[in-house]
Amino acid sequence: MEDGEVDFPAFPYKPYTIQVDFMKFLYQSLERGGISMLESPTGTGKTLSVICSALQWLVDKKKKGIVLGNGEEKVNGDDKDDDDPDWIRNFVPNKVHGVSERKPVMSKKIMGSFSEDKMERGGKEVRRMEETNGFDDEDVSEFLLEDYDSGEDNSGKSKRTHVGGDDSSSGEEEEDDETELKVYFCSRTHSQLSQFMKELKKTTFARELKIVCLGSRKNFCINEGVLKLRSLARINERCLELQKQKKPAASKQKKLVAGKQKKCNKGSCGCPMLRRQKVNEFRDEVSRQQAPDIEDLVNIGRILGSCPYYGSRKMIPTADLVVLPYQSLLSKSSRESLGLKLKGSVVIIDEAHNLSDALISMHNAKVTLPQLKKLQSCLESYYLRFCDLLGPTNRRYIQILKILVGAFIQILCDDTKVMYTCSMCDAGRTTSASVSTMTINEFLFSLNIDNINLFKVLQHMKETNIIYKITGYGDKVAASQEVETLGDDREDSEEESTITGFRAFSSILSSLVNNDSAGKIFIAKPQGAVAEGYIKYVMLTGEKIFSEISNEAHSIVLIGGTLKPIEETRERLFPSLQLAQLPFFSCGHIIPSENILPLAVKHGPSGKSLDFSYKMRSSPAMIEELGRLLCNLVSVVPEGVVVFFSSFDYENQVYSSWKSSGILSRIMKKKHIFREPRRNTDIEAFLKEYKNKIDSSYNAHPGSCTGALLLAVVGGKVSEGINFSDGAGRCIVMVGLPYPSPSDTELMERVKHIEGLEKNVSTKRMDPSACPECKEADRETGFHILRSCKGRGKDYYENICMKAVNQCIGRAIRHVNDYAAILLLDARYTSESIENSFSHPTHKLPQWIKHQLVTKTSNYGEVQKKLHQFFMFHRRKEATI
Repeated sequence: MEDGEVDFPAFPYKPYTIQVDFMKFLYQSLERGGISMLESPTGTGKTLSVICSALQWLVDKKKKGIVLGNGEEKVNGDDKDDDDPDWIRNFVPNKVHGVSERKPVMSKKIMGSFSEDKMERGGKEVRRMEETNGFDDEDVSEFLLEDYDSGEDNSGKSKRTHVGGDDSSSGEEEEDDETELKVYFCSRTHSQLSQFMKELKKTTFARELKIVCLGSRKNFCINEGVLKLRSLARINERCLELQKQKKPAASKQKKLVAGKQKKCNKGSCGCPMLRRQKVNEFRDEVSRQQAPDIEDLVNIGRILGSCPYYGSRKMIPTADLVVLPYQSLLSKSSRESLGLKLKGSVVIIDEAHNLSDALISMHNAKVTLPQLKKLQSCLESYYLRFCDLLGPTNRRYIQILKILVGAFIQILCDDTKVMYTCSMCDAGRTTSASVSTMTINEFLFSLNIDNINLFKVLQHMKETNIIYKITGYGDKVAASQEVETLGDDREDSEEESTITGFRAFSSILSSLVNNDSAGKIFIAKPQGAVAEGYIKYVMLTGEKIFSEISNEAHSIVLIGGTLKPIEETRERLFPSLQLAQLPFFSCGHIIPSENILPLAVKHGPSGKSLDFSYKMRSSPAMIEELGRLLCNLVSVVPEGVVVFFSSFDYENQVYSSWKSSGILSRIMKKKHIFREPRRNTDIEAFLKEYKNKIDSSYNAHPGSCTGALLLAVVGGKVSEGINFSDGAGRCIVMVGLPYPSPSDTELMERVKHIEGLEKNVSTKRMDPSACPECKEADRETGFHILRSCKGRGKDYYENICMKAVNQCIGRAIRHVNDYAAILLLDARYTSESIENSFSHPTHKLPQWIKHQLVTKTSNYGEVQKKLHQFFMFHRRKEATI
């Protein structure tokens, strides 16, 4: 780039001015490095602008031979992914390397490492096990832990033998071909990544650069026996289980108990898609494609019979552009597993309005009481069977795990009562806390486990593969007992596997080594047969996690259609960066001003002031006034109307009231009514039917029911990433200000953390059922916290609300010729509203809406008149085209 100017020849069309400005700002941000944020409304060609700017910068850098972070140390074989099959970890095309022996084999190799007396004791134990369960030597060796040395000199490595050379050498040779400078593009969903790849194929970069698209096992798996499990967690577990079976072709039958056999299906006898000879074929075929997306990779995998999940991962080192989901980039363990090298590279995060929530939620951890009890049983069973065969270090660590699991169970089953005074009726009552919160240190001290070195426990779990050993043995014993009871006709159980519980327990242990102020421990004791008890770790701030990425990458770019208010993202992810120092770009929309009509509505048709605050929104008068307003609205708005409510419960309450009062039947004379389903699996069919009704309205007779009214929910699937272009969203209605519920315990802990109230305000959550007069106890506690907030905590709470509003109203206007009206129903949106504890909400609307917002109308009649004029203008305009 010379003299601050740069061209973007890959842009396939003549760009709009705002697109050129966007691309230049992004290019300059990449030159400068660091963190930057760019906001461009949906429908302005944001994705294509990102591609043409970022990849042009990458190409320019490669032409100049600049490699950022060139001094990075190569990663050796110890960093290889333990999730990879052995042959993939050690496989390098056209090279021969030694294979690490990962699994001990009983008889000579294992027994030869024992002392004479241990061999004698081990032999007795094996014979006893054979008599009890019918397991032979090979069965025993499969679950036996390797000797482990926890000494400081070798950092606790297990004593593994290597045959034919060192893995580290092969790792370095493989990385000789790695491209140092990369662009990582990530977004939230599979559909968003597919859209990115679709736009990428419109440019010359699709054939000029090496591109790889990553996804989850659920999206990539082509093994029907595994796919039928549906659950992502179960698919992951089954995939890893199949990798442990070295000879799938030779294992048609699997011995479970003496004298009994069970046929193995495709999903339980080793995965046929992990055959070594198919790797080169998959790699060569994919390299001939131009920007293959997930669907393309899956199709290639099916044709070749080769796993797309592992095949795509092995293409990362030489790729220029890596397209991947949030989880793969934001999680440190996922980055290490995939071998992602962020040093000196560019990270672009799309849909960044969700970034802080996504980053924090993926580092939460939860283990339930049933999981702990099942794990306790597995540990006891394993220790009983293998105690005499284990080395002293392994025995000690298993005993520590038993202590930890027992302590967790004890705190959940403790019936200790606490005395508290109800804040609403001032009555002293004794009850058990339904959910209580603790800091990490308080939790460790209360369980008397503060003297246990959790770092070493976690290291032992990682080095020894103990999770697979213990759960594998437990599942095998359970399976043998089930076969003895049910015979060969048993079907695969749908209940949660043991390994899921062990992983959940491991995640909790990992959380306990965080800084004390990084998060809180939530302890929910079981409430009869209704709710199971659990221990949950909730991350309060993502600063440390995000810094692990920002400290490595040359540049991080956060992009979205509605990023404002940006203070909330900055506060939670990089608070040390002052707002004035954060490069931020925001542009208007490409549509002309006459194509949008945003209105703040203060009064309803009968003159009542619209107040959808928590205390007033459920009143019959307010619900009826909202119904009257929509009856008027559907008579003037053509095609589709989308109405957003604050919650499913409130939407249901309003719908039921309208149904009994007759308002619903009045609306249905004008438009068909659709209600957003709670289950995400029903969304696709639901939206298809809604849009079909919109399309059929074009041929409807005048005066008949035309178009549709969609009742949606803030935070639901409809409000996130669904496009309502053209007739699907001619009018977007936002009912009230959707502030999150103060009864959300986790949210209130975050508010306290941001405000700095941890030591001043208590949030122990009492059981509301203990006091009939205090069913709003949790909510009142939350309101007390909010009233105590005077600064950042207050801003954070309001920002959550306005981000939700911006997402909802951003569903409309998807291209330059689109048009829509936006109605904000609540007196608090208007210019006459009194600012109490929060700043005016309209200050945080997107710039392209705020500049045209009508905040003052004398009555609802004026609103109706403006809507009539707006849609008449566009009806005439369309008639002349």
